[in-house]
Amino acid sequence: MGLETTARRPGGLNRYLESLLAAQRRGGLDATALVLGDPARDGASPEGVVAVVTPGGSLASGAWAIDRAARRLARPDVADLHFAGTASIVATVGALRATPTVVHFQGPWADESVHAGAGNVNAATKRVVERAVYRRADRCIVLTSAFSALLQDRYGVAPWAIDVVAPGVDLERFTPGSREAARASVGVGEGRVVLAVRRLVPRMGLEVLLEAWAKLGAPDGDVLAVVGDGPAGPQLARLAGSLGIADTVRFCGRVDDDELVGWYRAADLTVVPTVALEGFGLVVLESLACGTPVVGTDAGGLAEALAVAGQGPAVPAGDPAALAEAIRRALAAPQDFAARAVRRSVAEEHGWDTVAARHAAIYSSVLGGHERPRVVVLDHTAVLSGGELAIARAIGGVGDRAQIHVILGEEGPLRTRLEHAGATVEVLPLAASVRTMHRDAVDAGRLSPSGALATARYVVTLARRLRALRPDVVHTNSLKAALYGGVAARLARVPCVWHVRDRLAPPSLPPRAARLARLAARTLPTVIVANSVSTLETVGVAGGHVLASPLDPAIRPSTRAHDPAAATRFAIVGRLAPWKGQHLAIEAFADAFGDGDEVLHVLGAPLFGEGDVAAALAALAERRGVGERVVVRGFVDDVAGELAATDVLIHASTEPEPFGQVVIEAMGAGCAVVVADAGGPAEVVTDGVDGVLYPMGDRAALAVALRRLAGDAELRARLGVAAARTAAAYTPDALAPGLLAVWAEARGRLSRRGVSDRRG
Repeated sequence: MGLETTARRPGGLNRYLESLLAAQRRGGLDATALVLGDPARDGASPEGVVAVVTPGGSLASGAWAIDRAARRLARPDVADLHFAGTASIVATVGALRATPTVVHFQGPWADESVHAGAGNVNAATKRVVERAVYRRADRCIVLTSAFSALLQDRYGVAPWAIDVVAPGVDLERFTPGSREAARASVGVGEGRVVLAVRRLVPRMGLEVLLEAWAKLGAPDGDVLAVVGDGPAGPQLARLAGSLGIADTVRFCGRVDDDELVGWYRAADLTVVPTVALEGFGLVVLESLACGTPVVGTDAGGLAEALAVAGQGPAVPAGDPAALAEAIRRALAAPQDFAARAVRRSVAEEHGWDTVAARHAAIYSSVLGGHERPRVVVLDHTAVLSGGELAIARAIGGVGDRAQIHVILGEEGPLRTRLEHAGATVEVLPLAASVRTMHRDAVDAGRLSPSGALATARYVVTLARRLRALRPDVVHTNSLKAALYGGVAARLARVPCVWHVRDRLAPPSLPPRAARLARLAARTLPTVIVANSVSTLETVGVAGGHVLASPLDPAIRPSTRAHDPAAATRFAIVGRLAPWKGQHLAIEAFADAFGDGDEVLHVLGAPLFGEGDVAAALAALAERRGVGERVVVRGFVDDVAGELAATDVLIHASTEPEPFGQVVIEAMGAGCAVVVADAGGPAEVVTDGVDGVLYPMGDRAALAVALRRLAGDAELRARLGVAAARTAAAYTPDALAPGLLAVWAEARGRLSRRGVSDRRG
């Protein structure tokens, strides 16, 4: 169901529907479209398009007419709704209310109306209609990820109910052709031709284009051709006159398809100057299919469309000077046969037959129900700490075997990592006082009433969001997220997986905080996983699983040639904190190499208010006489590059480490590793086989191990080769089946407790 026939109004939405329908019927799909139109006035509709005559002039009467027409047809397997206004009756209370539904979101109807001058009541009514249609849909199809985000944020649609499918282009109609013949057909001379194919309404940015054209000072013979009609036509004509460019601007009005192709072929450049709410811009693909380049703005999904099409960069919307400069550069670029062929090849990747096949797959999935688990991951922070990097890598390893949406408590760099890994992400802001609360505050008398109230409100808000998303599993990635997320998941009746990455025992946690966490572990999660056996033992709950943190895929065994005569390079990598043992590593290094050439790099930065540890470590190195060979470098983003240049990785934690991500990373890079014999790292390293173990906190034993490795290049090489073999079992791909199995177990346990699937 769409809006109108293209005979009545040849807009982008109407062309999209008719083109998609034609491709679906060519592909053997029994598809029929119901749209508003009058065959007696508009002429015959394309095959498969049923024009419904509206008894009244309002859109509401049109929606009722569409519903009556739908009742006369055989009930379809799937209803594909292309416009919320005409579909509002048929999909909510009408003929197809019980039919599996796919909805196309090509833009926010209410917001577009506001840009066109509609009043508040009109816009509010349209928003109610939109929400009713979109939130009842089994799936929503959008043209760009920008509109996917809008559909989630504005209308509350779940991310796994959204598919991003770029529009198609009619590759038989829009083709390159003779520029000279096309110019003769549309009546332009030998000057440069800039084309805008737009509906004449304010959000299309044609006022900005006219101002940009005036700034260019186009010479006589150049033409700005504006193809399309709309209510802003007279105003635009007056603006062209006031700018003194009326002689070089041609308002062509509505044209038929043949003339439109002629204009694309005749043009040197197509400009899409939209200032707001652009879904994709079909004209981008149509112009490229004819071999003509495109300049456009960054409004809505247009920047994404230009990137997909290899055109750009996008121009800031509403900036006449920037648009004028972009047009000038584009007109100065070579327009030879090879360039036109490249643009055509880009368009050929977006044929309607390809788009129709994507739609057919979506219809099948709607009818068959979802098979991939839908998982919401919770984390209170968005900093790039160990656990946060680990979940981003794990999500990347799962790939398309699950649909993963992450809810963070704050904005931060983790968001980009997660999106690159394939997850969708939203931020549900958590009060800073709660997000940054130190574990020591859990002890008596240090939890403020305001913090408790903020947490309670957050739990209720999160539970409401989970009920709207309807995931199969909630997966918490931090201890704070486990506590508030576990309660919210219970309220939403969704199974919850706790991924425990911290030891729930002193000294990692204060005694009371540890007791609270262990008590919650008995009641809140459906399944518990821990990053090591050592961590799991501190939880105090039987039946948990061990699921290690994955190795960074960028880390590979180093291929650099090791010079036996070169000084050995040691490194200790991790957050700067007293228990991480950087001070112990420096002391042992000084004991072992008081007057040698060896160097030690200390990489990492303090987090969570732990003070200027770096300065204290540098001062310690100076006091021990090794200040020139101990380099305290702070945070580094390229850990893989640092490890590739390292001979020996020191792990010197003075408390049992839950897992020790950096140990696996160093092993993956082929480094020899020296590791304390407690906690998670000791479960990974086999002494003398793929690393060296020493008694945790024993400075003398660590110094002996360092001297041994510095003096034996052959031993370092042998340990490094074995370490890389061990690390291969910790790649994201290798660990993904275990994570999927945990999610499956959580779903199964909740089902056995009798909780039904609310999707039916």
